[in-house]
Amino acid sequence: MQAKTIRLTMAQALVRYLCNQFTEIDGSRVPLFAGVFGIFGHGNVTCLSEALEAVQDQLPTWRGQNEQSMALAAIGYAKAKRRRQIMIATSSIGPGALNMVTAAGTAHANRLPLLLLAGDTFSNRLPDPVLQQVEHYGNPSITVNDAFKAVSRYWDRITHPAQILSSMPQAIATMLDPADCGPAFIALPQDTQELAFDYPAEFFEPRLWSIPRPRPDRARVAEAAALLKSAKQPLIISGGGVRYSGAEETLARFAAARGIPVVETIAGKGGLTHDHPVHAGPIGIVGSTSANALAEAADVIVAVGTRLQDFTTGSWTAFRRDARFISINAARWDATKHRALAVVGDALETVEELDAALGDWAVPADHMARAKALFAEWNALLDDHQTPTNAPVPTYAQVVNVVNRAAGPDDHLIAAAGGIPGEVAKGWRVKNPNTFDLEFGFSCMGYELAAGWGNAMATQGKSTPIVMLGDGTYMMMNSDIYSSVLTGHKMIVVVCDNGGYAVINRLQEFKGTPGFNCLLKDCRIKNPGAPLHVDFAKHAESMGALARTCKSLADLESALEWAKGTDRTTVLSIVTDAHAWVPGDADWDVGVPEVSNRDTVKAARAHQEEIRAKQRVGV
Repeated sequence: MQAKTIRLTMAQALVRYLCNQFTEIDGSRVPLFAGVFGIFGHGNVTCLSEALEAVQDQLPTWRGQNEQSMALAAIGYAKAKRRRQIMIATSSIGPGALNMVTAAGTAHANRLPLLLLAGDTFSNRLPDPVLQQVEHYGNPSITVNDAFKAVSRYWDRITHPAQILSSMPQAIATMLDPADCGPAFIALPQDTQELAFDYPAEFFEPRLWSIPRPRPDRARVAEAAALLKSAKQPLIISGGGVRYSGAEETLARFAAARGIPVVETIAGKGGLTHDHPVHAGPIGIVGSTSANALAEAADVIVAVGTRLQDFTTGSWTAFRRDARFISINAARWDATKHRALAVVGDALETVEELDAALGDWAVPADHMARAKALFAEWNALLDDHQTPTNAPVPTYAQVVNVVNRAAGPDDHLIAAAGGIPGEVAKGWRVKNPNTFDLEFGFSCMGYELAAGWGNAMATQGKSTPIVMLGDGTYMMMNSDIYSSVLTGHKMIVVVCDNGGYAVINRLQEFKGTPGFNCLLKDCRIKNPGAPLHVDFAKHAESMGALARTCKSLADLESALEWAKGTDRTTVLSIVTDAHAWVPGDADWDVGVPEVSNRDTVKAARAHQEEIRAKQRVGV
């Protein structure tokens, strides 16, 4: 019997295929691809948009204002869904496509799914050079879309309509693979999009996808259990993989039963509530004194679902040289780092198997008691820094505390770059699990507002995303305030105006260079004594948002209560101290000049060499 076929253009077939992919969340069958963020140009408007328009009620398309920010919104959506649903971002060729490279890097660094569909030049090359084409004289097969190879987990260029039959299932499998999760990029040459092909009908049959849970090797679990039993001061580091696996409760029960304190990475923060009995605070450079003290003393560290970034490890100075690592991770690359005993597998399944292998073993109770005492000291330090004073300008810590107290238990906090990450990592007290999104894998300025828009779509009004960002990030990318007003996806935005790039000014001065080109007052401007400051409230109002300028912490508190009751995105701005920070006690390895004419830089270099002398050997 002859196989049934359906004649469609490549673009039409691609869209029909995407519409027929499903997954299951909490027992309900839902589309795997929840929607499309798109900016159309000549490279995707004539063919791909024709296909998307026909299914707009099934696969909704949302218009972006900026290709990078709309792709970041897609990432914010996927993160809120804990990688279980995916958004698509589509652009034209050339500059529109390249605008998405930064977002691809953000998804790649954070192990988050994102499907990018970018227009491309003509495969047949007959009209070359086409509008927005960059020509490579020595290799005409290269287009700007090759730039995505460095920031994609899966990359393909469709030069024949039949190629999507094999390419799209591989792209989806990559995005859903917990070990290889990240962005998939598909380049769509303009002449390939238009071509018709007789596609097998089976290609469009509905498919239900699930995220695999790879079980660990039994021998490795036994080795891990034996090593953990030898520990006197063990510590668990909980990473983002715990949240994506849904292993939060399992890990918490394991830690409580075994008497092991849990500290969290930046991506892992929010897996536990702040007041959970086993929680001992955030670890690392923007971490707590409690977690860092436990790390310094730990003889065996169980790292679960973390890639052990330098901000977690203090550039590998936070641990004893003789400390042993048990690394539980779905990705072999991450599990094998730093001479760890690698247990490759899903976090939930592996923790359960490790628990079973430990029998009745537990750490003496005084170990957890010490962790609780250290955490109490940390909370007292936080209270000291977050308590309002009579100072004319509030600190980040004080602002974070006011926003934290005003947030509902299910409201999501979103931040990414500048001075905010350190302050919310240390000072935001999580009320409910999975309500904290701090993008610090790529620390992408501009993620905040875009992700807030995507988060609001994902939560569908069940909670309100609260976006915290500085004036520098706001100025870099703010158009999704307008996007959120247009589409009716409300967020509350708090802009901390500290007069420039304050946290990088802090690093600059700490490493010996006087303030230069970071704070507005230190830039080459017309009036450095009185830099022109943006009226963020008026700017937000011009994009349709509601807004207020807050003059004090009390003013901010009342404005937040007002913002909760508004019917659209609401922006609050407050001037914040550029020089006051919650202290940290972990080291960070950054480049410091080996020779300099400045004594302050020479001193910073000497201190940096002391830091490097403490680093553990291994990568």
